[in-house]
Amino acid sequence: MADTVLYEVNDGLATITINRPEAMNAMNVEAKEALRDSLRAAAADTAVRAVLLTATGKAFCVGQDLKEHVTLLMSDKQQGTRHTMITVRDHYNPIVRALTEMRKPVVAGVNGVAAGAGFGFALAADYRVVADSAKFTTAFAGVALTADSGVSWTLPRLIGASRAADLLFFPRSISAQEAYDLGIANRVVPADRLAAEAESVARDLADGPTVAYAAIKESLAFGSSHSLADSLEKEDELQSLAGASEDHGIAVQAFLDKEKPRYLGR
Repeated sequence: MADTVLYEVNDGLATITINRPEAMNAMNVEAKEALRDSLRAAAADTAVRAVLLTATGKAFCVGQDLKEHVTLLMSDKQQGTRHTMITVRDHYNPIVRALTEMRKPVVAGVNGVAAGAGFGFALAADYRVVADSAKFTTAFAGVALTADSGVSWTLPRLIGASRAADLLFFPRSISAQEAYDLGIANRVVPADRLAAEAESVARDLADGPTVAYAAIKESLAFGSSHSLADSLEKEDELQSLAGASEDHGIAVQAFLDKEKPRYLGR
């Protein structure tokens, strides 16, 4: 993987770190491709049971690298092409789909500002551990763009359509505490404890019943856009899969033995 995104797997936990601190982890083409490819690698690796997405420096990710973006726009103007905005199709969409569709839980350790696509990446994770000094902003309308990186789908599902519209039409900085109050942050911790707390949460998930987590993730996504009747059918389908897993048998036996289960992730 490229140096702009670091990738490490340790005892079932893949840690993916956006690593452009000098640019507040803004996403240039190299970083977008590296993040996309790292997430795909984690999704495909059967040894990985959970993913921690975080970043180096003072920011989580401020979204699109606008310096590179301006250069690409100028090139398009000179050549009469429209290549710049294909980044949504080629990079942001695959990144968000990898985060939301991989059959293992993803924790975002939000160490600092998350803006635009960076906000989208955090929202696409299954669980967000946020430093008390972190901030969020949609940013898109501020540069005359619309939402991307899944924000139009994830944000209203977390905070409601009306609040999502407010944040998209009128971008502003949201504190970690407000993010928690709105339902965006799952946990807010002191900044100096963010790395340890985020890793602890991700490690707990990596040691847990991976098949059940995948089913929970799928059922939540399905239920958000289907009827109760259809969702009940989906629950039946997914419960049958979870019930047939080795981990369910381990959990039942551990309950009978009054012991803590040691899951295998299958």
